[in-house]
Amino acid sequence: MRVSAIEEYGLRFLVALAREGLGGQLSISEMAEREGLSIPYTSKVLSALRQADLVVAARGRSGGFSIARAPEEIDLFQIVTALGGPLIDPNHCAKHSGQRSSCVHVGNCSVHEVLAGLAGYIQHFLSRTTLEDLLSGKGLAFIVSEQPAARTTGGTKLPMAGTAEALSAADRGSSDKT
Repeated sequence: MRVSAIEEYGLRFLVALAREGLGGQLSISEMAEREGLSIPYTSKVLSALRQADLVVAARGRSGGFSIARAPEEIDLFQIVTALGGPLIDPNHCAKHSGQRSSCVHVGNCSVHEVLAGLAGYIQHFLSRTTLEDLLSGKGLAFIVSEQPAARTTGGTKLPMAGTAEALSAADRGSSDKT
């Protein structure tokens, strides 16, 4: 999964607004300065968040943006799809049809099944993770607790990708090469 710049900054803006509380607000220029972004780009991201009813805007000299709902009511799936669209493009197969008008594997495509399954897994995870989880620092703990048990291959126990055990093993492996 790739996270686009607009998704990344949208998440950052919502975390910043959530820290301000339901009544608090930040101006476009304040958010642009905090993230080192241009005002037009910041405005574009905030506009997408406003259209998705994730933030509200107050006009005027003392105006700005506020979070629209409590952080525990906003999940990351809502944010990602508001900013980046569906996890798998509905026209995915048509875009990868080669020189034909439709994919030769329509109806019998194990690749599409795997991608759809992965999108479902990601959607499930993002739907269960809220802005409140990010604010409270429970993000990584939640990721680790959601992972299935370690798998075995040829009698060797392998840590699942993304778990603390796997991350620790990766760190040890990179330090061994120095």
